[in-house]
Amino acid sequence: MQTQSAFESAAMKRAEIPRRPVPYRVWKRGFDLAVSLVILAVLLPLFIILALLVKLTSKGPVFYASTRIGRCGKPFKFLKFRTMYQDADKRLGELMTQNEKDGPIFKMKNDPRITPIGRFLRKYSLDELPQLIHVAKGEMSMVGPRPPVPREVEQYDEFARQRLTVKPGITCYWQIQGRSNLSFEEWMELDNKYIQDMSFWTDVKILIQTPAAVLRGEGAY
Repeated sequence: MQTQSAFESAAMKRAEIPRRPVPYRVWKRGFDLAVSLVILAVLLPLFIILALLVKLTSKGPVFYASTRIGRCGKPFKFLKFRTMYQDADKRLGELMTQNEKDGPIFKMKNDPRITPIGRFLRKYSLDELPQLIHVAKGEMSMVGPRPPVPREVEQYDEFARQRLTVKPGITCYWQIQGRSNLSFEEWMELDNKYIQDMSFWTDVKILIQTPAAVLRGEGAY
């Protein structure tokens, strides 16, 4: 198993870290902190309801914790409401031949590992709400490329590694433009487009379009 420093070094190989204007960096962090804390406070009753639904409908913990890769290849523990049965990780190997996506990612529209309530949570991205905690902690941003798992990053080429030069986010270009209906290559192209476009107005535009995209539920599985 790679050490954290070795993994970060491999993940960031040949990836140039962009320098953003100080006012934008300050605004982005301040905005992330304020919005995440407000939403967490407002949605606390919903968190409790969702936690009960997960706990009462299948065996296992309320949250699913996994390792994701953040900015500069730094790993962090990533929380979601659990949407799969407890043995989901162990069953991944037997399902790899049914992978419906290209590249290093795994996606299966009718994944048998997903619980009934999990399908509902995934369709409307309710399972993603605990990630607001990561935004408040500074591990993620409201807007940015989605955080990948280590096995995906190990297969990245130089172009894909560019997405690790910025902080991962809850929503991004491909979250509002088709989600899992897009190919891995399209994901990478949109993430790199975001890196080039990063600005106050780009973030605002993506955030404004996110609720409608979530309610449509297109490509959410």
